[in-house]
Amino acid sequence: MSHVNFRPDQAWGDLLLRWWEGLEDDRGGRAALRRAPDVTAVVMLPAYQRLHRRLTAAGWPGQTWRDDRLAAAAGLLAHVRHNVGPNLPAAMSQRDGDKPRVSPLRFTRLLESPDIDSLFTGLRRTLPLLQDQADVLALATDVINWDDTVKKRWAYGYDWPDKAGG
Repeated sequence: MSHVNFRPDQAWGDLLLRWWEGLEDDRGGRAALRRAPDVTAVVMLPAYQRLHRRLTAAGWPGQTWRDDRLAAAAGLLAHVRHNVGPNLPAAMSQRDGDKPRVSPLRFTRLLESPDIDSLFTGLRRTLPLLQDQADVLALATDVINWDDTVKKRWAYGYDWPDKAGG
């Protein structure tokens, strides 16, 4: 499996970022994406299909598994309001008081997601805990490339609390 890396200085990254920014003016498209309960529902939405068409025209290596992961990323990006952040694991482990924003148990469940639909559902529930902030291109890159390498990077990037400290 070849990895996809969305960067602002390359065509796919630029297209994805402009599509995400365009959701600000496409409230209906954003709302439909936010309501989509699963990846299949995202695939059937015009807002996602516009992104898919643009990326395909720019040479996106469309295969069903990769397109489904792109749909998951698009559905999740509709929940992101601010393109900021440390990486996702670091953001999830940031403290609100004495507890991380995303508990170690919830984070572990994300890492154990058996398929893209489970990851989509888990991240969809997690993004509000991050005040709807994420690095748009990093989130999309990680969702599309979700494998053991990404899981390990996330596990190393999360600031696991000491058992004594909670």
